Amino acid sequence: MGFGPIVDRMTDAHLSLVEFPADDPARARRFWAGLLEVELDERTEGEGSGWQTHAGGPAIGVHARGVGPGDSFSLPYFAVADIPAALARVAALGGSVVHPGERWAICKDSEGSPFALAAPAAGP
Repeated sequence: MGFGPIVDRMTDAHLSLVEFPADDPARARRFWAGLLEVELDERTEGEGSGWQTHAGGPAIGVHARGVGPGDSFSLPYFAVADIPAALARVAALGGSVVHPGERWAICKDSEGSPFALAAPAAGP
């Protein structure tokens, strides 16, 4: 199914991170680390604030709950090569852009479910 040039296929998109806001970050870290049997390390520069896994598969992240567009609900992040093109695709397919950005953007799908898009991590 084609949607025209502005919404060409995004075959490079993949789930890269699931982010969980927490009223008590230490408690949330214990929960997710214990449930998934993973380490949630302090984030490095460029990853934002909070903690996340750094080994294999999509990362799991925890951060203190805030008032920003990505701070109050759980978000799956999808890595995409071209954020502006992906945002155009979101709009063309009936979704909405809540918070545009160059490294990540918060969106809602056609039914109002939140998700995020992220630029690929910079190389070493």
